[in-house]
Amino acid sequence: MPYLHLRQICLVARSLEPAVSEIAAILGLDVCYRDPHVGKYCLENALLPVGPILLEVIAPTREGTAAGRFLDKSGGRGGYMAIFSCDDPDGRAARANALGVRTANVIDHPPYHGVQLHPRDCRAAFIELNHTEGSDDVLGPYPPAGPDWTRAIRGDVTVALTEVVLQSPEPASLAAHWGRILDLTPTAEDDGGWRLRLPNASIRVTPGERELMSGLTFRVTDAAGIIDAARARGYAVSDVGFEMAGVTFTPTT
Repeated sequence: MPYLHLRQICLVARSLEPAVSEIAAILGLDVCYRDPHVGKYCLENALLPVGPILLEVIAPTREGTAAGRFLDKSGGRGGYMAIFSCDDPDGRAARANALGVRTANVIDHPPYHGVQLHPRDCRAAFIELNHTEGSDDVLGPYPPAGPDWTRAIRGDVTVALTEVVLQSPEPASLAAHWGRILDLTPTAEDDGGWRLRLPNASIRVTPGERELMSGLTFRVTDAAGIIDAARARGYAVSDVGFEMAGVTFTPTT
């Protein structure tokens, strides 16, 4: 059966610390894995599970990396990649290619197979489509998160990652474009934004000055407590969230 789930969000920081330990402390998350395979891209990373969805932070380890260029170009603002598990990444990528969205990279580490689409063609952020052979269970094996990633799942502070927020000067156009790539139908929101719904999360596209992944929304047990914790650690906060690792973290109950 065809399926598509949000599997992972990737953010970029100038350095892995203190970003990872601060996210863990404020959101009540634990690191499940640090992937040695990203070293060949001159990166280091850490992954933190939020229920069945992985939140990854990467950082360049030298000058001249794609992640470093992203930070330079974006001024440190914006999420890097939205990663989806699906039934047929090659078939879905071929359909995206037919729309003019190029393949940027193919990762083949059996039983894991991933296809990354070109961010310039995707608009706003990288899209990756992947599949782990023999594991269609959202809590099943997922090699990028390590061999025992589910043991690091906590739910006492942060329960779920519920929403990815994109922004664009033309939100209807961006929502339609991501909808074509992901084979999802966007629906209009009352505030002028658009929404793409997945079985385990949604993608909200809002008006903004330029195209980027601007935020993440989490279901938590105490939203005010999380904002207070971010404020106490010196992060810029508002009534709805706080800024960290290039995006707005919005806790909701």
